[in-house]
Amino acid sequence: MPVSTHGDVELSDSSTNAHSRTLNQFLAGVELKAFKIAQAALRHEDDALDAVQDAMLQLARAYADKPAEEWKPLFYRILENRIRDMQRRRTVRGRVIAWLPFRGDDEDDEPDPIAQAPSNDPSPVKKLELAEAMGALEKALGELPRRQQQVFLLRTLEGLDVAETAIAMGCSEGSVKTHYFRALQALRQQLGESYV
Repeated sequence: MPVSTHGDVELSDSSTNAHSRTLNQFLAGVELKAFKIAQAALRHEDDALDAVQDAMLQLARAYADKPAEEWKPLFYRILENRIRDMQRRRTVRGRVIAWLPFRGDDEDDEPDPIAQAPSNDPSPVKKLELAEAMGALEKALGELPRRQQQVFLLRTLEGLDVAETAIAMGCSEGSVKTHYFRALQALRQQLGESYV
């Protein structure tokens, strides 16, 4: 029986190939939501992409043999740990760089022709309304304590239930319920009932 390797995961028969396809479908399904969560936490697009990619690789390498029902909480636990690691590294890097002399960037300021190309986006008024609403939500989310922010994003954006969120965050179900309730209260207070 031919055996092929995909990264660190060995694919040898049709059942393994089906399992690999299931894993790929799972990862494709959580990619955008995970990116939004990482971007909200890290406030930097490239760092968020790195965190999501690292979490996906770690899940595929270490937990691909687990049942598919366990992947979602495991993935978000891995992602949260990666985000925390990146935040710690950024803090240390910021302290070190603060002592270094400033170096200017010599980047060109030429406009990007692809960014200036016309698109089929919604009308400017609709875009403005959506941008203002998303900006207000992101600002309000950014002001929440980290645990409340994490619970809110996992429960609303990803759709995890209380038990899965508790596993992903490494806390009790009661703690998840409390953080989620407080996050909703704070967001409703800042944004009004129409948003949340």
